[in-house]
Amino acid sequence: MTVKKPPDVNTTAKPFTAPVCCRVARNIPTFGGPAAPQARRGGAVNAHEAGRSWTAVRSRSRWVGLSSPPPLLIQEIPVPSSRSGIGRWAVVVLAALAVAGCHVSDAATPASTSAPAAGDLPVGDSAAAMPGPGTCKLGSRDGQPLPDPHCTPGAVNPTVRQDTIKDTICQAGWTKTVRPPTSKTNTMKAASAHSYNLAPGEKGEYDHLISLELGGAPDDPRNLWVEPGTIPNPKDAVENKLHAAVCSGLIQLTPAQKAIAGNWVTAFDTVGLRVADGKVCLRDRPTSCVNGHRGDEDGN
Repeated sequence: MTVKKPPDVNTTAKPFTAPVCCRVARNIPTFGGPAAPQARRGGAVNAHEAGRSWTAVRSRSRWVGLSSPPPLLIQEIPVPSSRSGIGRWAVVVLAALAVAGCHVSDAATPASTSAPAAGDLPVGDSAAAMPGPGTCKLGSRDGQPLPDPHCTPGAVNPTVRQDTIKDTICQAGWTKTVRPPTSKTNTMKAASAHSYNLAPGEKGEYDHLISLELGGAPDDPRNLWVEPGTIPNPKDAVENKLHAAVCSGLIQLTPAQKAIAGNWVTAFDTVGLRVADGKVCLRDRPTSCVNGHRGDEDGN
């Protein structure tokens, strides 16, 4: 049986491998016959036989805005035809168009620029801008202060990763090697207090939102805020226990960093920990515990 091919379709096949989301033109061609054999000029290529015929269509003229078309899995299903009552096979595009908002289009669309995944923490940059005076507002949770997430989202030290923690944050005294001098942080603290519109002389710790012992950036304004209240404060204990959980292997580094940056008051719940009798344990495995030590004395 022969395969009828629409006259306006360029069926020249070109090799490609990268599975890229795309936009396709309307009027995807159909192929006649119950088995839809391979088109003579490469319009369809048999890809897999598993009870149903699966076909990869590689029609260059039907891909818009791409230098070479991505592979698509499509399924052939019988549908009624208006011509002579003969059944024809419609080509139904499957999963590849179900991602990233792909839709049918007649016009080319420029490729989007890749961006960091949602939720990624900024990498520390000492040259990052300090928020302007009065532009930040303190929040609270359960009576505890929280920084403004727009001004102080947290930032990480790029040298501290899951594969380097044994040589960095889990080494006693390591944070002393990265802590910036007070001659620098005192100036930054005054500017940060103005950003949060704090009264002159208001007591508080110039705190690393992601603490140094959790791989926080040492001198990035996005990771520093004036935490009102006494010193030490409740947040210090949370940092120390998260540090113990990371260095013991109970939890991974990145979830701990994101949890304390997002809301330090609820950080234990976020990473699935419970604290009782001085021990830090996994909530879903209560026997997996580590003693909640004080941590690096200079690591907050």
